[in-house]
This record gives sequence, C-alpha cells and structure tokens, in this order.
Amino acid sequence: MKANNNLVDWLPNDLGGVESDRFQRVDHEMLPWEKRCHALADVLDQHKIVSTEEKRRAVEALGSDLIGKLSYYERWAVGFATLLFAKGVISPGELARKMAEVASRFEPEAS
Repeated sequence: MKANNNLVDWLPNDLGGVESDRFQRVDHEMLPWEKRCHALADVLDQHKIVSTEEKRRAVEALGSDLIGKLSYYERWAVGFATLLFAKGVISPGELARKMAEVASRFEPEAS
C-alpha cells in the first residue's frame, strides 16, 4: 500500500489535517433569511423533527462540489429540505408552492 493512500474516505466538512490556504475569519451581520434559517434549525431540533446530527449528515451528503458552491446557510436550507422530504413532513411540490407564494410578496405591483 502506498503511503499516500487514505484508509478512510473523508467527508466534505472534515478538513482537519488537510493543507490549505490560511483561513480568514470574517464576522458579518446575518441576513434576515439566515436568521430565519437558524431559527428553523432550533425549532426543528426542539420539536425533535430534525436533530443536529441529521442536519450535519444531510449537509455532508451534498458532496464537496455543492458544498463549495453554497454558503453556510444555503447548505443548511438544502439539507433541511432533503431531510423533510425524506421524513414526509413536506413534499417538493408543497415547498415549491410556498416559495412561489413568498417570492410573490416581493414582486412589484402592476399599475
């Protein structure tokens, strides 16, 4: 076996010990939708619908490519949707209808 072969497959969020560019931590004010996403995580956990561990696994299941393209809370949103679909809490059609309803609130009124 070659010395550089990994004995374990690494998950996308498991970066410990991996060489990378210097990490720069930048604080920013959360956007309103990010605050709602975080609140949703708390509600889903409090009501035992989705646990923190399930959320973590759902985000890791997105894979490295998608994780690299999505922001932190975008990953959470996609992970929650996947879990809630799998648990039968909401269907993709129901989510699409609700998203269209919310988006229509921000469309300019026709004059």
